[in-house]
Amino acid sequence: MGVFYNKAKQTFHLQTKGTSYVIKVLKSGHLGHVYWGKKIKKNRDLSHLIRHEERALEPYLSPKNEDFHDESYSLDIIPQEYPAYGQTDYRQPAYHVELENGSRISDLRYQSHEIIKGKEKLTGLPATYVEDKEEAKTLKITLQDKIANLKVSLSYTVYEKFNAITRSVKFVNKGKQNLNLNRALSASVDFNNANFELLQLSGSWSRERHLKRRSLEHGIQAIESTRGASSPYQNPFLALVSEGANEDQGEAYGFSLVYSGNFLGQVQVNHFDQTRVNLGINPFDFNWLLEPKESFQAPEVVMVYSDQGINQMSQTYHKLYRTRLARGEYRDKVRPILVNNWEATYFDFDEDKLLDLAETASDLGIELFVLDDGWFGKRDDDRSSLGDWFVDERKLPNGLDSLGEKIENLDMDFGLWFEPEMISPDSDLYRAHPDWCIHVPERGRSKGRHQLILDLSRKEVQDKLIKMLSDILENAPISYVKWDMNRHMTEIGSADLPPERQKELPHRYMLGLYRILEKLTTEFSDILFESCASGGGRFDPGMLYYMPQTWTSDDTDAVERLKIQYGTSIVYPLSSMGAHVSAVPNHQTGRITSLDMRGDVAKFGMFGYELDLTEMTNEEKKIIKEQIAEYKEIRELIQKGEFYRLISPFEGDGNLTAWMVVAEDKSEAYVGCYRVLTKPNPKFYSLKLKGLNPEQNYKVVGTDKVYGGDELMYAGLNLPEMFNGIDLSKMKGDFQSYVWRLRVIEN
Repeated sequence: MGVFYNKAKQTFHLQTKGTSYVIKVLKSGHLGHVYWGKKIKKNRDLSHLIRHEERALEPYLSPKNEDFHDESYSLDIIPQEYPAYGQTDYRQPAYHVELENGSRISDLRYQSHEIIKGKEKLTGLPATYVEDKEEAKTLKITLQDKIANLKVSLSYTVYEKFNAITRSVKFVNKGKQNLNLNRALSASVDFNNANFELLQLSGSWSRERHLKRRSLEHGIQAIESTRGASSPYQNPFLALVSEGANEDQGEAYGFSLVYSGNFLGQVQVNHFDQTRVNLGINPFDFNWLLEPKESFQAPEVVMVYSDQGINQMSQTYHKLYRTRLARGEYRDKVRPILVNNWEATYFDFDEDKLLDLAETASDLGIELFVLDDGWFGKRDDDRSSLGDWFVDERKLPNGLDSLGEKIENLDMDFGLWFEPEMISPDSDLYRAHPDWCIHVPERGRSKGRHQLILDLSRKEVQDKLIKMLSDILENAPISYVKWDMNRHMTEIGSADLPPERQKELPHRYMLGLYRILEKLTTEFSDILFESCASGGGRFDPGMLYYMPQTWTSDDTDAVERLKIQYGTSIVYPLSSMGAHVSAVPNHQTGRITSLDMRGDVAKFGMFGYELDLTEMTNEEKKIIKEQIAEYKEIRELIQKGEFYRLISPFEGDGNLTAWMVVAEDKSEAYVGCYRVLTKPNPKFYSLKLKGLNPEQNYKVVGTDKVYGGDELMYAGLNLPEMFNGIDLSKMKGDFQSYVWRLRVIEN
């Protein structure tokens, strides 16, 4: 592992435990991309991989005062590390800068580099980190455009224990004139072929992060958000996978942006079947005024390579994000089983109703009671009071502190819902500060869910929120916060920014949000924070840095959750996925599924309930008690184990889904398999497991059945039999689940 510099060849060889990434300073001074893939010995000279020759209609580079002349040297066909606009490269650039004279040409050349131990923090932005300098090495390459007086620093961090390389970019105006950054992406990688399929996570509210996969074509394919949030529609992640690659075989190149705002992920295939991947802040409606001596830091991109299929890529992301992106006390601490009152009461509750629900939850073994929306201001529906973060004494006459103490007396912790980034026009805060929302003068103020968005680019707004929320968290026994966000940006403008900086607002908003989260999560480090955005509408690495888990989706239907949780697992660990059992008919789909299936799906996440427990029958309460008891035994495995996807709901007819978690030492495993619709007289199914020790024997907990690890992985585990036309007892119906808990026994 490390960063190796060959001065004679002018190459940088970055090595993880299984990956090589090679960069070369070209004879023109540009930075060339040589190789990214399976590990190659560090002394190999791969310079021959950068090929160029004279081609029809390809202009060749002839800069002013250049000391070489080569008519085969066209940047349009040379793979580059951080390509610019305007000098023989017609592909999409990684950055775009405009000078005061109107010129948009830029020409970055190598100036210097340094190799350091560890990894530096990014100013004002979330990023992966190290706990010890020996965990990683960082290469910082400085490029310079002498005419524009622009300095750009490219940072690459190589982790010792992960096949991951992180990239970020910092721009510095070293001149005396203003520069405008029209485009400032975080990473660009050129591939010499287009033999890939594009994998992405797309969806909508209540069906977030569905897995999409398609072959590359000439031209541009892109994912993006222009909504002011990463959004449920596209996730800031993409991967190129070799044609035909599956979970266990083939190559996968993952790109994940540690950012929560507008983004662009773009794949371009040119006329020579060369592929360029760009990822970073969306340049649409973006500009950053870079005054003399000022700098701009772009977010981080985490790049992961796998030569053993998609699942290996996922496992790298899972462990890296769980241990070196998520932070705080709850990064490693097991998470409490919670009940949230939202679907039980919505806005209609009082203290007695909440305590009845809490008492029942405590009797069942639940550890955390969460009070959702409706406890503040005059909040009887979603039309008022956001911004008025004081207790509604009509509902809670004794206050939050009294309610929290009563819940603690039931041997439970107390949690609370906020939506701090929003403001209701019908609120005391809005009446006092109508200019504090995002808006454009003389234009209408469109509402979403009857609310507007606070302008978090303004420091006084940030400070006000920090003060209001701190007062609540200091004066009530709160151990959990659900941080919600239910509206995207329109009429994007700030009363506090000058005209030339209005396009900076979406990014300045994110910087303001990150400042608020940094202060609150640091000051209240003993509180478990969970991110939410109408469910999974801002499920991204940027939020995971501050909050170790995210509400995966408002859709709690067990069948829909199969796709949502499966797709989410492509990048994000189970420790980041909030997963609850809710009532039936389901409040989003109207579907009726068994309590067993709802529990068996939710157990593969951070587990909880979202229903009125007081209305459950004794038989249902018995099932819930059993679910809770089992989850307490497996939750550390779920949170920290290695996740394997076995059967995809996105392939075939989607009727079967299966996955499993294996302890890092292979001593135990938990397997889930789900059948959506019953089929009469079906074929026999055997489920081949993964990740076990082939030399060990595993007992199915609760039975006398023992199987070899090799047997379970290579021959398979039989699924329960369905209706065969003869035995009516085997007719199970739709929406069935099966779980197996495996534990190593002495051979």
